[in-house]
Amino acid sequence: MAETPQTFWESWWVRLQALKNVPQLVRIVWDSGPAVVSGGLASRLLVALLPVAVLGVSKRILDAIQAHFQGHPLPAAFWWFVGAEFALASFGAILGRAIGYFDSLLSDRFSRHVSILVMEHASRLDLSSYEDSAFNDKLERARVQATDRIGMIQALGQVLQQALAALSLSAAIFWFSPWLLLLLVLAVVPAFLGETHFAFLGYAKDVRQTPVRRQLDYLRVLGSSKESAKELKLFALSGFLVGEFTRLSNQIFGENVSIARRRFLFGTPLSLLSTFAYYGAYAYVIYRTVNGELTWGTLQLLTGAIAGASLNIQNIFSTFSSIADQSLFLTDLVNFFQVTPKVCSKKDALPAPRPIRQGFVFENVSFAYPGSERRVLDRLNLRIDRDERIALIGENGQGKTTIVKLLTRLYDPTEGRILLDGIDLREYSVEDLHGEIGVIFQDFMRYEMSARQNIAVARIQVSPDGAAQDDAIREAAHKSLADEVIANLPQGYDQLLGRRFSGGVDLSGGEWQRFALARAYLRDAQLLILDEPTASLDARSESEVFQRFAELTQGKMALLISHRFSTVRMADQIIVLENGRIVEQGSHQQLIALGARYAGMFELQAASYR
Repeated sequence: MAETPQTFWESWWVRLQALKNVPQLVRIVWDSGPAVVSGGLASRLLVALLPVAVLGVSKRILDAIQAHFQGHPLPAAFWWFVGAEFALASFGAILGRAIGYFDSLLSDRFSRHVSILVMEHASRLDLSSYEDSAFNDKLERARVQATDRIGMIQALGQVLQQALAALSLSAAIFWFSPWLLLLLVLAVVPAFLGETHFAFLGYAKDVRQTPVRRQLDYLRVLGSSKESAKELKLFALSGFLVGEFTRLSNQIFGENVSIARRRFLFGTPLSLLSTFAYYGAYAYVIYRTVNGELTWGTLQLLTGAIAGASLNIQNIFSTFSSIADQSLFLTDLVNFFQVTPKVCSKKDALPAPRPIRQGFVFENVSFAYPGSERRVLDRLNLRIDRDERIALIGENGQGKTTIVKLLTRLYDPTEGRILLDGIDLREYSVEDLHGEIGVIFQDFMRYEMSARQNIAVARIQVSPDGAAQDDAIREAAHKSLADEVIANLPQGYDQLLGRRFSGGVDLSGGEWQRFALARAYLRDAQLLILDEPTASLDARSESEVFQRFAELTQGKMALLISHRFSTVRMADQIIVLENGRIVEQGSHQQLIALGARYAGMFELQAASYR
């Protein structure tokens, strides 16, 4: 984000510029519920016209009573006016309830709608975006705006209602004295400018505090989560974490108090101006009435109009200020929606080949992660043929997982190209390509859903009949050995997993990994990628998984990453990576016979088991 403006007029320019975000919010609001929005606006417009209507009827009643005391008979329609005032008051009460009803509906509809928009847009963004701390700050603020901006939506309706009410009431004041109306308006301006200035300082403060608040959230989770509980106790970390949380929260508290104090000291005198203006106008009207220049009804009309107009004018400035300042916060949401993915499908992109006839080819592929000049891959040339099982080995940071990310187009190469059946991978539809790849990363997800859903998410876009889908889920669970875990769960496939929600059952790392493997099997993809798939399994389970894995990959391409040499021996080709390049390639027997890097690593690992 650009440097926060410091001067008063610069802050006002930024505030006015931010109002361009309002039309986009209005479109989102309208899309969230056209009928609800229309009902709320109609109710507010009618409510806005009621005050002047009530004052008009009251004037007729009071003037009639005054004339009656002077010896004139009550007009024939007198009691009709009394009934009309009661009817208007009742109608106003009904409309007030209606506004509350529509606002409640709109709040739910908008929160749901904009949250879905944020989730959908976030799912389309590049993986590199999530590895950028500045983007994560923006995403955090966008998530907050997805639910926090309902107040601004209601403010938009309120300012329309207030403006119409102020216009109708101001017409009565203008008829009496245009200068009196001008006084009421001008008296509100200083308070308005002061309030919006401090509101802008509050926005700038919130932007500055976003990284600190993320740290506080992290410390809050770290200090009270199941995952960290053991080390918290053993390392006595509680005092350290509490101290860090206290230090950061005190920093935020100090900034908040500073702005609140200045707002109180400077804002209070400015707000008194509008109070003085109102009571000055009020006293002037009473003076004219006492001198016999105005009737009781006119007194009632003018004092009511002055009070109502003064209040609505103040509210208009205050509400508009709120809208202008909240539109600054809305900038984060709008900017988030403007972030576009770089890795995406071209127009008229090709469907993924079915079946794949040749395979994947890396041609002089180099890659460096955004923000880094270090090449994780350096002019890599690699071929994965159809029906071939490839194993990637090497020390950490040598590019094994990066190859997987490039194959699946989570990233595009910095240099070079990747071909699939002779065509650049970038020519294919990303979504279609993903449908042909089953992958499990080292940091696989643990979905705190039912056991069935944990497996079914692998084919969530596929909707066969329920029985066929359930059969496929059970078959995948059998191949991954997850069915042994499920058999011991109280509710079987319907058992909620994890401890986040009531009734959930937590699993060991190895048990969670079996569910991740089941997802890969259910995918039934042409390319199966397993990145350290058995890291959390015991020796017996690992052997059984790979026996099934060997059967599953018959007739398919498979890419296996593992530090366990006992598991990579089954591969047709073993690729040894070092400094982003292939330094050895061949079958297990060939590389052992070569007696170089692979043979040395294999012997070193084998010696630890002797």
